[in-house]
Amino acid sequence: MHQPHVACIAKGKAHQPFEFGSKVSIATTVKGCWVVGIENFRGNPFDGATLRTAIAGVTSVTGCEVKRAFVDKGYRGRKHHPRGVQVLISGRKNLKPALARKLKRRQSVEPIIGHLKTDHRLRRNFLHGELGDILNAVLAGVGFNFRKLMRAWRDAWVLLVQFVMALVRLFFQNQAAHRLLPGA
Repeated sequence: MHQPHVACIAKGKAHQPFEFGSKVSIATTVKGCWVVGIENFRGNPFDGATLRTAIAGVTSVTGCEVKRAFVDKGYRGRKHHPRGVQVLISGRKNLKPALARKLKRRQSVEPIIGHLKTDHRLRRNFLHGELGDILNAVLAGVGFNFRKLMRAWRDAWVLLVQFVMALVRLFFQNQAAHRLLPGA
């Protein structure tokens, strides 16, 4: 029924207790929610054990060093946290207000996961083998960012067209007013 590398992942939810496939780690930016890292893991590893690999992937893709990671409670356990990275787990109390606001932004990753599953075919993989799993995850992240970029370009073009139309209107109104002046 499944290929040998497919794992059964217990979700613990009433409507969908299990998923079959591989675990995918998604890293996004705090501002803008761009997908900057997506890693596929074989089997069903502990979430915390995937953190070092995910942060290394983000560093290699962006070229920027990760200073803070905002994660959910599945990433508990300091032995899995990378050195030099401040890992803030959701539900933590007594944080500075700025860090508490950023930790609340961690909740914005859940809708991104939902969009990747529904809109970008991450729920079901039609590509063959382990390489297909990796490519499916990466292409879903690229598709998400590309769609977001196209939306931003569309909005920029709409603003540019509106600006040009306003200039044209102003020019023609100015021409009409100039013709109405005596002696023109």
